[in-house]
Amino acid sequence: MGIFQILLIAIGLAMDAFAVSVCKGLRMQKIDYKYSAILSAFFGIFQALMPLSGWIIGIKFAKYIEFIDHWLAFILLTAIGGKMICEAFENKDNLDETNYDYREMFALAIATSIDALAVGIMFAMLEVNIIVAILIIGIIAYILSFLGVMIGNRYGVKYKKKAEIAGGIILVFIGLKVLLEDIL
Repeated sequence: MGIFQILLIAIGLAMDAFAVSVCKGLRMQKIDYKYSAILSAFFGIFQALMPLSGWIIGIKFAKYIEFIDHWLAFILLTAIGGKMICEAFENKDNLDETNYDYREMFALAIATSIDALAVGIMFAMLEVNIIVAILIIGIIAYILSFLGVMIGNRYGVKYKKKAEIAGGIILVFIGLKVLLEDIL
């Protein structure tokens, strides 16, 4: 798996965090750069740690499932992408006013990065350089989250649904590409 594919996966994974960040930005009267940086750091760190955790789990089991790894990668990415697309159509805007509640940031960071755990397992099966992958994923999540707060503050929830759908589609197509590369 190349850098470009990892970059696309990172963008797809960051869409949940981006969508939450847009909602957080929407609730700000005036942009708070310190809050934006802290929230984005939570998202970036957890988006990087979850694939690392999944990779650690995956390397323990990779030798037992290597003959079906492309199918598992396809199923995982398609399921994650499909879930993101379905969630885009749910009305789930239940965020509180913007505040420095670190427990809430922690919970949001975990909730938006659970899917990255499965991606980490896939990385182990495909023997991806995990250090490069988690650096790209963490940085992309941070940048998109920070931009999400700015966009949310400026434009509102207009793009939240579209961002989640785009992220889901990206993950589904990457899963299909992994499957087709191994089959063909």
